[in-house]
Amino acid sequence: MQTLKHVSVILHKILPIRNARIMAGSKVDAAILEALGLDAKSTTIASHGSSGFASSFKLSSTVDGKEKNYFVKTGATPDSELMFKGERESLNAIYSVVPNMCPKSHANGACQSDPKRFFLVTDFLELGSSYPGGSGQSFAQKLAKLHTTPAPIPEGFDKPMYGFPATTCCGATPQDNSWKASWADFYANNRLRTIIRQGIESNGADPDLAAAVEKTAAVVVPRLLGDDHLQGVYPVVVHGDLWSGNHGRGRIAGKGGVEEVAFDASAVYGHSEYELGIMRMFGGFGSSFWKEYESLVPKAEPKEEWEDRVALYELYHHLNHWAVFGGGYRSGAMSIMRKLNTKYS
Repeated sequence: MQTLKHVSVILHKILPIRNARIMAGSKVDAAILEALGLDAKSTTIASHGSSGFASSFKLSSTVDGKEKNYFVKTGATPDSELMFKGERESLNAIYSVVPNMCPKSHANGACQSDPKRFFLVTDFLELGSSYPGGSGQSFAQKLAKLHTTPAPIPEGFDKPMYGFPATTCCGATPQDNSWKASWADFYANNRLRTIIRQGIESNGADPDLAAAVEKTAAVVVPRLLGDDHLQGVYPVVVHGDLWSGNHGRGRIAGKGGVEEVAFDASAVYGHSEYELGIMRMFGGFGSSFWKEYESLVPKAEPKEEWEDRVALYELYHHLNHWAVFGGGYRSGAMSIMRKLNTKYS
C-alpha cells in the first residue's frame, strides 16, 4: 500500500509525460539559442535527470572562452506553457531575495521547431556536489531571510499585496494568484474555494467535502487569519511547494561552493507560515532546522494558535492531492476540517 509520502513522490516527480521527446544528440532549438544569446556551433544538449511533467536536459556551451551550463525543461502538455512561466517567475522571485538559495531562471517560451512544445531554462544546479567555498548558510537562515523580506509593491498598487504576478502550478494544479489586500480573503478564495472547485471537476460532486471546505473558508479562516486578529503579518515570498523532495544541497551555475538550495518553486507573496503546511505534511526537515528557523522567524501572534494555523495551511495541500488523485487524501482533509470546525465554530 502506498503511503502519503510515496504518492507525493509520484505527484511531483514521475507522472507520465505525454508526447515527451528525447533531444539528446539533437540540435538545440533555435528559440533557446536566441533567448540565451548562444552560438549553435558551440552548444550541445543532452538528457539529464528527471522532472515531473517535463523532459529535462543539460545544455552546455562556451561563453567568453569559458564553459557554461544550463538546465532545460521542455514539455508539450496543455499546461506546459503556464507551468514554465509560473516556475520562471517563482524562481526569480526567490533569487531576488536570496540569490544563493535557488537557480536563476533565464528564459521560457515556445520552441521554434515545434510551437506546441515549450521550454524553461535555468542555471544548472549540481545537486550532490561537495565543492568547497560555499556561504555556509543553513537552510533555516536562507528560508528565514526569504520569509522576513517584505514583498515588492505590484504594478498598479500603492502597497504590497497578497498574490503573485503569474499563475503558478502546485504539481499539476494551476493556482489563482490574483491580488488581494487581505490574506484571509486570499487564502479562503484563491486557495480553499478554488481547489475544491477544481477537485469536484476532477473527481465529481462531493457534497460533504464541499460543505466542510465552505464552513472552513467562511468561519475558520476569518477566525484564525482575519486582518483584525492575526498580528504582524505582511506578504513575503513563499516557495509554495517546499516538501523535502524540492530541497537539497548543490552548486549553482558553476560558481562558488555547495549551498543549501530549493527548486521547483510555486511561489506566492503570502503569510510566511503558509510555507510550513506542506513542510509539516511530508516531513523531512529535522528538529535542528525547526529550532533554528523558529529562533529567526518568531511565530505570529496569537502564538497559541500557531499549530491550528499550520494545520489550516496543510489542508490546502491535502485538497490539492485529492484533486489530482482522489482517494485517501480526502480523509486527511476531512480530519483537519473536523478538528478546526469543531474548535472554532
